[in-house]
Amino acid sequence: METVFTVQTRGPGLYEITSQVSRWLSGQGGGVVTLMIRHTSASLLIQENADPDVQTDLRAYFERLVPPADDPAMSYLTHVQEGPDDMPAHIKAAMMPVSLSIPVRGGRMMLGTWQGIYVVEHRRRAHSRQVAAALIGG
Repeated sequence: METVFTVQTRGPGLYEITSQVSRWLSGQGGGVVTLMIRHTSASLLIQENADPDVQTDLRAYFERLVPPADDPAMSYLTHVQEGPDDMPAHIKAAMMPVSLSIPVRGGRMMLGTWQGIYVVEHRRRAHSRQVAAALIGG
């Protein structure tokens, strides 16, 4: 069983997709769901979904860790034709997961109480992101 989820982003941030994946898995058996983002400037992440400050702090941390290409600290970058956020987005995507594997039992993901699945947008402008999903063994 497989599908593709489309996620509309509005710039940098974490966009939760847990409910979409849960609805798709509902009524299925067990196995492993694999998710993979089909882009090189965005990531996937399992993270706390109870306190939005977690997402705010994560975004701020990664912005400090990998600033835009027009920051003097990033003057060594050569891939800058697509804007100051492009190469830093590729670096962040190389540091963070782009695929996830989650156990499924009785049609439900075995996530922890406060865990959610997020698309992490690294680019400044809005994008339409695709996440490929496959349930293996369901």
